[in-house]
Amino acid sequence: MAGARAAAAASAGPSASSGNPPPQEPGLGELLEEFSRTQYRAKDCSGTGGSKVERIEKRCLELFGRDYCYSVIQNVNGDICGHYPQHIVFLEYESSEKEKDTFQSTVQVSKLQDLVNRSKTARCRGRFVCPVILFKGKHICRSATLAGWGELYGRTGYNYIFSGGADDAWADAEDITEEDCALRSSDTHLFDKVRGYDIKLLRYLSVKYICDLMVENKKVKFGMNVTSSEKVDKAQRYADFTLLSIPYPGCEFFKEYKDRDYMAEGLIFNWKQDYVDAPLSIPDFLTCSLNIDWSQYQSWDLVQQTQNYLKLLLSIINSDDDSGLLVHCISGWDRTPLFISLLRLSLWADGLIHTSLKPAEILYLTVAYDWFLFGHMLVDRLSKGEEIFFFCFNFLKHIISEEFSALKTQRRKSLPARDAGFTLEDICMLRRKDRGSTTSLGSDFSLVMESSPGAAGSFTYEAVELVPAGAQTQAAWLAALSERETRLQEVRSAFLATYSSTVGLRAAAPSPSGAIGGLLEQFVRGVGLRGTSSSTL
Repeated sequence: MAGARAAAAASAGPSASSGNPPPQEPGLGELLEEFSRTQYRAKDCSGTGGSKVERIEKRCLELFGRDYCYSVIQNVNGDICGHYPQHIVFLEYESSEKEKDTFQSTVQVSKLQDLVNRSKTARCRGRFVCPVILFKGKHICRSATLAGWGELYGRTGYNYIFSGGADDAWADAEDITEEDCALRSSDTHLFDKVRGYDIKLLRYLSVKYICDLMVENKKVKFGMNVTSSEKVDKAQRYADFTLLSIPYPGCEFFKEYKDRDYMAEGLIFNWKQDYVDAPLSIPDFLTCSLNIDWSQYQSWDLVQQTQNYLKLLLSIINSDDDSGLLVHCISGWDRTPLFISLLRLSLWADGLIHTSLKPAEILYLTVAYDWFLFGHMLVDRLSKGEEIFFFCFNFLKHIISEEFSALKTQRRKSLPARDAGFTLEDICMLRRKDRGSTTSLGSDFSLVMESSPGAAGSFTYEAVELVPAGAQTQAAWLAALSERETRLQEVRSAFLATYSSTVGLRAAAPSPSGAIGGLLEQFVRGVGLRGTSSSTL
């Protein structure tokens, strides 16, 4: 563990909307080139490729340091986890003058390091519970699911043999007693030991809510349970946590997204497949305020399902509860970064985290840290057409509205009684009615139009003037929502511009029949770089 603390840099205000595409973050193209060339592995950070990765990690540390004081968990050569960053950032507290003395973490980083070392074999591929976002003093964490007995025995045995007989996943040498050795021969006691450390880590991070995105109760390969999950732990070791089973399609499903011309609307997962056995399960007290009919989840298309799950996660972290949140799927490098990235961008767009970062900077940070440095296999996914990474950033157009704003809850708690006249709901309805489509990929809400003043969907201060003089709070809140929309549009536009010039053109393999032109046209039209026709507007 390095006790390195990053001092806050001078804050930079959000970029202003203009008629030109937003500026690209220096190195974003290089980042996507490297990302699409090879999967990140901590142990391979040497040579030319290593110098690129070092620049990427250094840039991430700089961007984190703009708004937070942090410590670093050292993972040199992947000693803790082969597909986690070499420098794992642990955000301790916000370091701007306004928030400097607020929400300071009580976690001792040396204690955290110890718990990480002891608990790392509890989860699939050693991808332990790792805090990645700090919001209102709460840690939003990511991980893989729980390891099954096959991986657990194999990994602990491997560690024991190749560490000269000392398995650091268990304890220091002086902590291993004859009783511990005897317990290793029992499945129950093995799980008690390893998962016990996992639970201690969760509690130390004040995590209470665990959101499981798996569509299976256990992952089965070759007839063997290779992973498990908290929801089916036979000993109910995780009973003290609030467990949410929110099944979400795996990366394979996103090939259908690409095959449908990047159209997520109307794309519904087949819940009747044999391996799908994890039903949606959410405690009632978490759903009552969301006005969502969760019993219909199997009929939702990909857009509605992603929107509703994101609303749920935002409501959890924005509650009065001081507890943190863990999000995981199976390996924690496809569905998990999708929702972690959406959470980070949504909260940033509200001005609640990473407050000094510009759109191009937050885009670089989330691509580099949430996706690349945590091991997303973009090369493999592109070769199979499983474009979950692209879906994440193209999806931003679906979360620009006030429904996804964390400011909404805070406003409702503090808003005084309304005067007569136009209400907040009236104005929001006007916005929805008068703006162009934000759901059709073929609409004029495109790369150029999104950042243009006066474009369909843009919000002007003339609308705010409709609010009565006694409702300045409403006006200020609506202005903040306008800023949210603009910022998310700028992030999406910057991503599409860089992606189309790097990854996008290489994602379509040449065809002997010369069909490459058609495939490229499909990509350009699908992502909104070019409208199809006026009839789709």
